[in-house]
Amino acid sequence: MTAVSLPPLGFGGASIGNLSTEISDATAAATVRAAWDAGIRYFDTAPHYGLGLSERRLGAALSSYDRDSYIVSTKAGRLLRPVHGPVTGSDRGFRVPATHERVWDLSRDGIRRSLDESLVRLGMDRVDILYLHDPEGRLDVALSSALPALASLREEGMVRAVGVGSMDLRALSVLVDTGALDVVMVAGQYSLLTQPAAESLLPSCVRHGVQVVAASVFGSGLLASSAPDENATYRYAPAPPEVVARARSLAELCSAHGVALPTVALQYVLRHPAIRCAVVGMQEPSQPAANMAALSTPVPAQLWAELAAAHQAH
Repeated sequence: MTAVSLPPLGFGGASIGNLSTEISDATAAATVRAAWDAGIRYFDTAPHYGLGLSERRLGAALSSYDRDSYIVSTKAGRLLRPVHGPVTGSDRGFRVPATHERVWDLSRDGIRRSLDESLVRLGMDRVDILYLHDPEGRLDVALSSALPALASLREEGMVRAVGVGSMDLRALSVLVDTGALDVVMVAGQYSLLTQPAAESLLPSCVRHGVQVVAASVFGSGLLASSAPDENATYRYAPAPPEVVARARSLAELCSAHGVALPTVALQYVLRHPAIRCAVVGMQEPSQPAANMAALSTPVPAQLWAELAAAHQAH
């Protein structure tokens, strides 16, 4: 397997695909430039994010930089096909016109076609990492055809590393145990709020030498502020009151030690020995530098000890 050396912080491209909020092309470009200026060199995207909008914006913004100086990943498993007939409304959680539909295709040809179409949208000749995206509902075909297709692309040099991205711990564990993966992206299952991935998935990744990327480390919004709001989102839905209360308790504990909750949330996931990188969604130019600064902000050892005790008691 060809290793890709992941940095501690990556740019999550769903946000520039108009996730939850519509932004302009100019703002998206400025946000990617700000990430570059802050030192971020890993950028993740997917066809799913804004029906290809994220890929197009990311590729355009990165086009002025040396291709060998950064890492980019995208995902496969769903092809984008035009909708025939009138277009109504926006696309689910992404604020884009619903001009296309997602068609599941985990066949060998479908995986290759997905990569080819992503490269066109990105304006690139290659990506570094290709993830199988959300295969939990089609695990049999993922094992029989998608994984061999990913391995073939890696062997041919079309990608440097292959992986799986999902919130589903069972699917991730089954695919990690094949020994075919280089990296997994675990969404929302290991954070300051909840750590179910620590039970079996992360130890399995260590055994198999699989790098782990943690996504949704802020719970899709709830932990992104030092004062968690009752209207915040958690796992892309309104946060339940008991989860808001838990987040506020964690925020108070962090504040008592003079550290902001988002800083602790980001550093927390990176303390696990299996996790190499945290991918964070960024939608405005002020966010990349703030996230990079959070990585180097000192966190008192006593706070980590108290958080460990709080987790045991919870």
